Amino acid sequence: MASGSVDRTVKLWEVSSGRCRQTLQGHKSRVCSVAFNPDGQTLASGSEDCRVKLWQVSTSQCLQTLQGHTERVGSVAFSPDGQVLASGSYDHSVKLWQASSGLCLRTLQGHSDWVRSVAFSPDGRILASGSQDETIKLWDVQTGECLNSLRTAGPYEGMNITGVIGLTETQKATLKALGAIETLPVRH
Repeated sequence: MASGSVDRTVKLWEVSSGRCRQTLQGHKSRVCSVAFNPDGQTLASGSEDCRVKLWQVSTSQCLQTLQGHTERVGSVAFSPDGQVLASGSYDHSVKLWQASSGLCLRTLQGHSDWVRSVAFSPDGRILASGSQDETIKLWDVQTGECLNSLRTAGPYEGMNITGVIGLTETQKATLKALGAIETLPVRH
């Protein structure tokens, strides 16, 4: 098992005993996310230092440092075949990297707020990215095209509170933040 920490390290743990087997050092800031390559030989870590590091698990050696994000990297995930690494960032983008070379294959743009999570479909053809903008985007990994943007309705989405009495301005503002609408009268 692997864990990232505010102390800028990644720790590899022996699950059966709970013993820390290795401590990986090299990030300049908090480590926000870790993910194993499906082969178990490589680990990716994303950090507030805007970098992704690839580590060789058996030796604790940093194999590569991937740079390209302009804000913290909050999520990393390998494709099921281990060939592609995705990273989601506070810079509102998702990057797809060739895991073997560290080459940035493409940058996926479309979120209007930070990307909280990334995950591949079981066949590796689609990447899902979840964002603070309250959307989940589905991307074609091969082309970088956004296939769909999913958004659930807020709890009061579309509720018309025009003319409602008994609510304070703060309560109205809260309802609007949760999707309610208020149509103000048109004055002539």
